[in-house]
Amino acid sequence: MKKANVQDNTVEQNKKNAKHEQAPAPAEEEAVKAAEAPQEAAPASAQPEIPQEDPALIEARAAAEDYKRKWYAVTAEYENYRRRTQNDSARRYNEGRADVVCKLFPIADNLDRALKSCESEGTRKGIELVVKAFEKILEEEHIEAIDPAGEPFDAERHEAIMAVDPLEGEESGTVREVYLKGYAQNGKVLRFAQVVVVK
Repeated sequence: MKKANVQDNTVEQNKKNAKHEQAPAPAEEEAVKAAEAPQEAAPASAQPEIPQEDPALIEARAAAEDYKRKWYAVTAEYENYRRRTQNDSARRYNEGRADVVCKLFPIADNLDRALKSCESEGTRKGIELVVKAFEKILEEEHIEAIDPAGEPFDAERHEAIMAVDPLEGEESGTVREVYLKGYAQNGKVLRFAQVVVVK
């Protein structure tokens, strides 16, 4: 009887062992699945590859930058040339007008002399009208008369034609008399005033 029980136990134990051998453990199942799964490519350790640009495109971009730089330079040079030309034209025009007015200065000198020596009241008034018309032209052209009587001598605006001994109370270097008026336009002397200076 005992022998039969031992054999039954042995058979049952063998069945259990067979079941354990057929059903693998969960850890073993995962290992088997991992082994059977297709291997994925390992990520590259280097940075992703940058696509190379077409050499013709690189050359075209460099040429475009060069043309743009040259265009800026030419545009700036043309703008400077235009301004210089415009300024030169305006300067020459103003100088031409000043040259014409300068030819009238001797006429103004003669009118001043005529006023000083005129005895007729009617003639004096006529000459004064002409002088006022001339002064209006000077004002329109931004020309001012240089009449420095009693002022200190200024070599940049006056021309000394004679030096005289000082009278009582006169200071040395003072303009005693204006022989010919001078004229200046916008600070530029068109004609120096001819003066008599105290020594």
